[in-house]
Amino acid sequence: MSSGGLELPPGDNGHEGGPADAPGGAPGGAPGGVSGGVSGGVPTGVPAGAVSLAPAAAGSARAGAELDWGADAWSEVRTRAQRAGRAYIWLNLIEQRLRAVVGAVLRPIYEPVHGGDDWVVAAAGPAGQEWVQRAVAVREVSRRKGYLLDPADDNVLSFLTLPQLRELMVQHWPCFEPYFDDRREIELALDELEVTRNVVSRNRALSRAVLEQAERASARLLEVLGGGAGSPAADRLPIDAVEDLVGDRYADVISVHPDRVRLQRQLPAEDLFGGARRLDAIGIGLNLLVQNFSGRRLVRLTEAGCRVRLLFLNPASSAVKRRERELGLRKGELSRSVEMNILHVRRVRAGLRDPSRFEIHVFDETPRFTAYLVEGESSGIAVVQSYLRRARGMEAPVLVLRGGGARGSSRDAEHGLFPTYREEFESIWQDSRPVS
Repeated sequence: MSSGGLELPPGDNGHEGGPADAPGGAPGGAPGGVSGGVSGGVPTGVPAGAVSLAPAAAGSARAGAELDWGADAWSEVRTRAQRAGRAYIWLNLIEQRLRAVVGAVLRPIYEPVHGGDDWVVAAAGPAGQEWVQRAVAVREVSRRKGYLLDPADDNVLSFLTLPQLRELMVQHWPCFEPYFDDRREIELALDELEVTRNVVSRNRALSRAVLEQAERASARLLEVLGGGAGSPAADRLPIDAVEDLVGDRYADVISVHPDRVRLQRQLPAEDLFGGARRLDAIGIGLNLLVQNFSGRRLVRLTEAGCRVRLLFLNPASSAVKRRERELGLRKGELSRSVEMNILHVRRVRAGLRDPSRFEIHVFDETPRFTAYLVEGESSGIAVVQSYLRRARGMEAPVLVLRGGGARGSSRDAEHGLFPTYREEFESIWQDSRPVS
């Protein structure tokens, strides 16, 4: 025992640690075992070919690859995941729809003869024996491991992939032809989706262009296969697959724009107001409607059965003067602009056969927001902006809301914003004055 702790006994021939067991060791061993000296920067006591476990000297470079992700890398992978998730929802809908179509058409033909799940094997034929047998094997493994939670999925058809479902459809096209007009359109859409499917299944980067192409192809294919939600003409801003699945996370807000310019790029005035059955608008001057939707178009819209109620801020009120000061406008500039807009819509109303369907009111309260509540037969949409102290209406952020149509909506609007702004409009309308 030494003052420094335990020491190894001196080695000799035939004992562990001696020259017979440690090649390269000093003849006869050395008292105290391994020497701690250093020669030329190399530990002299480390045998040849061994790795020193001594800690690296202070200031030396860290060995190995850099494993941390920076902010840019995290931003990139989040973008990839968001795009892949959106694409996956579309692909999932297409696969489920195509599986239902294939089953509805081919099952009555093959099942009476082959029975059970053998009808899928028979429909695949010799060309599809390999992949259909693989689907059968995967189903058996899923059964044994308890992966099948829904009895509706306990069939071979549920284990076929999108390319295999497409192959069944192509092989038996005469059976599908009475239901679909254009085989070429279906195949082209499925070709476009196959690119996206390969990218998503292998977790590769999905560009925005490919994602948008896949969404267009999916929407077109769902419409062809009879699973669409209606034509864009009926619903001016049709619900897409992602909004339909996760839209309730954001109440009924379906998009947000930093200003009205960007809104109009995505939602032109014709798409917003065209085909409306009910149009209620409140604001200072209602420029989005008056300056972007022609008087003739307003006349045709009203004559087609649309009920219009427009609520302007009274150009003679003190609230207009306060707004002019907030925006740094010359005295009377804003009030004259509002007066011109009111005169314009009065001329529109004068040209109608039934002016009672086109009402114009003014209010004297402090303006808090501008809103355009547009409802069609089956869907509604609202564009809402809050008035900011130093920003004109063109520069204020915009919310686009989904609402019910003139005949009501099946979507739950209990926690939505559309009814809130509808209630505010009706309250101010009751306290407003008509324009003669």
